[in-house]
Amino acid sequence: MELAWLWLLGAGLLATVHCQPFSALEDKSLGVPQAPSVRLSDPAPTYHKITPVITNFALRLYKQLAAATTGNIFFSPVSISTSLALLSLGAQAGTQTQILEGLGFNLTETPEADIHRGFQSLIHTLDLPSPKLELKVGTSLFLDKQLQPRRHFLDAIRDLYGALAFSANFTDAASTGRQMSDYVRKQTYGRVADCLRGVTPDTLLVLLNYIFFKAKWKHPFNRYQTQKQGNFFVDERTSFRFPMMHQKEMHRFLYDPEVACTVLQIEYSGNALALLILPDPGKMEQVEAALQPETLRKWGPLLLPSLLDLHLPRFSISGTYNLEELLPHLGLTSTFTLDAGWWGITGQLNQTVSRVTHKATVDMSERGTEAGAASGLLSQPGSLNTMSAPQAHFNRPFLVLLWEATTQSLLFMGKVVNPAAG
Repeated sequence: MELAWLWLLGAGLLATVHCQPFSALEDKSLGVPQAPSVRLSDPAPTYHKITPVITNFALRLYKQLAAATTGNIFFSPVSISTSLALLSLGAQAGTQTQILEGLGFNLTETPEADIHRGFQSLIHTLDLPSPKLELKVGTSLFLDKQLQPRRHFLDAIRDLYGALAFSANFTDAASTGRQMSDYVRKQTYGRVADCLRGVTPDTLLVLLNYIFFKAKWKHPFNRYQTQKQGNFFVDERTSFRFPMMHQKEMHRFLYDPEVACTVLQIEYSGNALALLILPDPGKMEQVEAALQPETLRKWGPLLLPSLLDLHLPRFSISGTYNLEELLPHLGLTSTFTLDAGWWGITGQLNQTVSRVTHKATVDMSERGTEAGAASGLLSQPGSLNTMSAPQAHFNRPFLVLLWEATTQSLLFMGKVVNPAAG
């Protein structure tokens, strides 16, 4: 029986730093991109201090993206927030505060050191090997060979974020960009490509965070039940025929009349969950406005298991964003100016972070085969013949939230407006 697999790939955050000319310094402290992966020490599990903040940041950033586009949305809040928190280690005190408060942290309640230890705990936990869930998070820092990075900064990003630092020749921007893209492609098993198009000869530093996630459904779809020509309604005037996966299975779901949406939780074989939010026709903006952390908390205990007649499109979408245009609306107002002060990285003045690019993709389909899965599909006797199962037709725009269950971290978030748009 064919199983449904989920592929998620975040070519994380690309922060490109430019600076005004200064004397070239010989850099002998960095390695080359064949260095082994850094395994973080086993910190105390303090990720609970930061995961609610990441969720809140995700919802705020989503609303900025939704206001800026009418199409599909997909991004990784874990990737973006991890990269910005790491970058704050190289900024002057005022910029550090602005970045961390822009992410949503209250520095009176959670000191800066606790925030970084929380990220250390989160990355360590997410990166633990699991036989049923492939999840890989990594950060790499590429510095131009003329820079002399501060040892304190390199030690901090390695110990807290597991980040590797590499020497790069940005004078040959095309070749170096290809080498970094190849590096990311290898780290994500060939699934993330062409994520470094912003590299130019005056680039001095690239901070790249990637996240790779692969999981299979706990209750797999049968590809033979996929309706090859189901209807998907983009809006009241636009619809088209599109492959719709189908199953009758036990899932947790609810209908919230106040918000005007159906909420469905689908489990994966590992410690991962998908939360799909289907607004009533014409109610997407109302649902987006209601997306708050307290709304998600309210839904949690109300999601009750029931046999469900589920129709879900087989889709593949992606998102690529220049976040320097959006992050100032979240409080990071001077992060991308000369006043930011990034001398904590190299000791040099007149540096700016000029680009913050994020790319992520998701592929939800029936790919992957595993013998014996039919017993799981048929675990509810008579389910395939039950006529009274409530229906959930995801045949119009809906929201997708992907969670890692142990840490309660929101790995990915997005909106499927047009599953055929890619």
